[in-house]
Amino acid sequence: METRAHHILIGTFAILAFLLGLGFVLWLSKSSADREFRDFDVVFTEAVTGLSKGGLVQYNGIKVGEVTQLKLAPDDPRKVIARIRLEGDTPVKVDTEAKLGLLGVTGTAFIQLSGGSPSSKLLLPTEEHPVPVIHASESALSKLLSSGEDIVTSVNQSLLRVGQLLSKENVDHVSATLQHIDDVASTVAEQRGDLAKALAQLADASSELKSTLGTLNRMANTTSELIDDDVRKVMQSTDKAISAIERVAGSAEQMLDQNQAAIANFSDQGLRQVGPTLSELRETLRSFRQLSDQLGSSNTLLLGRDQPKEFTPK
Repeated sequence: METRAHHILIGTFAILAFLLGLGFVLWLSKSSADREFRDFDVVFTEAVTGLSKGGLVQYNGIKVGEVTQLKLAPDDPRKVIARIRLEGDTPVKVDTEAKLGLLGVTGTAFIQLSGGSPSSKLLLPTEEHPVPVIHASESALSKLLSSGEDIVTSVNQSLLRVGQLLSKENVDHVSATLQHIDDVASTVAEQRGDLAKALAQLADASSELKSTLGTLNRMANTTSELIDDDVRKVMQSTDKAISAIERVAGSAEQMLDQNQAAIANFSDQGLRQVGPTLSELRETLRSFRQLSDQLGSSNTLLLGRDQPKEFTPK
């Protein structure tokens, strides 16, 4: 009787445990079924390499859903439509943006949602689009993949040029150049003593040249002072001579003017004798006047003095 009672208790416990487990599973299923989801279509105009069904969907880095379907657009095979299922409380707005991203270093692609200002309206179904549409922007991943071929080509060209630069002929030239530099350095090291002597002699020569230049400078200054004094003395003597010549010329012209009537009464013979003399005198005076003007101009240029005014007889 005891054995039979134990079996009944064990069976009853097993049945209760099974019923409890079944109820828990049904509760989980019901809660999942009662949970609200919303579907959206994300339209890509680029390749979605790495994205697959069941892929992750994030909103500002937070998981909000998954990819349920991938297909090409019926009207344009260049476009890819990814249907995503998001949690019902996800705030998808009319200005929400979508783009393709990479998850870590695994290379797995996912859809990243961002944007949506607080003042924007929610993106809801319409008669034209029962499933709301989000247009994706071009991602950095797509740009990288599209430019990958150009990058590979550039890398190949760079490697080819490096290979040409490191050719055997260039390596031999570089080795020869280094050897020449080594030979020159060795020669310079051997001639260190001569170089030191040459530098010392050059320093002495520089000192002597500096002394000679100083002496020449002093001589030039002395010569300039002497020339300046002599020129001033000559110019002063010239000024005196010019003044005397002007006085003589003025006196002669006054004398001629005062005796002009008496000279006119001379006889024809007297005029013939005096006339040439007067002409020569006037020519002499004119020559003195020209010499005076020339000396006056030279005096003004050399000494910076004012040019004497021309004498005008009264």
